[in-house]
Amino acid sequence: MGSDSNARLLPAAYLSAGTSSFTEFLASAAPQLLPGTGMGAQSASGLAASVPHGTTIVAAAYAGGVVMAGDRRATSGHMISQRDIEKVFRSDEFSCIGIAGAAGIGLDLVKLFQVELEHYEKIEGRALSLEGKANRLGNMVRGNLSAAMQGFVVIPIFAGYDTDEGVGRIFSYDAVGGRYEEQRFHSIGSGSVFARGSLKKLYTDGMSSSDAVLACMQALYDAADDDSATGGPDMTRRIYPVVATVSADGYQRLTDELAGSYAQSVIAGRMTEPDGPTSGLRQAALPTE
Repeated sequence: MGSDSNARLLPAAYLSAGTSSFTEFLASAAPQLLPGTGMGAQSASGLAASVPHGTTIVAAAYAGGVVMAGDRRATSGHMISQRDIEKVFRSDEFSCIGIAGAAGIGLDLVKLFQVELEHYEKIEGRALSLEGKANRLGNMVRGNLSAAMQGFVVIPIFAGYDTDEGVGRIFSYDAVGGRYEEQRFHSIGSGSVFARGSLKKLYTDGMSSSDAVLACMQALYDAADDDSATGGPDMTRRIYPVVATVSADGYQRLTDELAGSYAQSVIAGRMTEPDGPTSGLRQAALPTE
């Protein structure tokens, strides 16, 4: 035991350097503070359906980085519980994270992940590699398994700029912490099927950051068009998707004004093409007799 300047007793764990993983430190020093803990089977019964859930997040690589965008709606069952929730966050200077699933646990997971990366850098004197960050997040998702089995599932999507390779990379996860690297683009959440289908039409390799942002905005619009849990741009309340880019210049979140201009562009185009833009069809060479 030790003491601070006020002569209060402190556990020895707080006075030693310990592990470079803040999550491991928290698990040993104060496990009750970990996301998803304290949810017994009885207390969770019938509660999962009423807990606010975040929905659709999309990510796409572009020439020199990656973009991530998320809608702003949270639902509790069939009700809209919040119209302006944020689901895309800066995790550190060269990466970002988005969440879908039980919103409360997801937000705690994001905060813990941010501290995890900062703690590692302070202890080790250097930042984790992008793959190292992705692996750490997988371990944290696995730590929520007991809550996930009771219906409090949190599925993140992680993306960042790989400073070693000079490219943007995207990682997805399953409920048990499995980590998978995605190519070109990916989406998670209730509207992910529709968003991914939209990106299949619109995505091209080597696209610019502005084109990638526009493609992601179109994908979220398509998801909202078919999935009631995904919220489209709310022009009357000026609530637009959260959009962020990560490149060699670091993490940058688009201002609400700029995100709104992309949203207005999408809506204006939908006035003449309600189903959105389509990629041109390339006719294959026909066989000759």
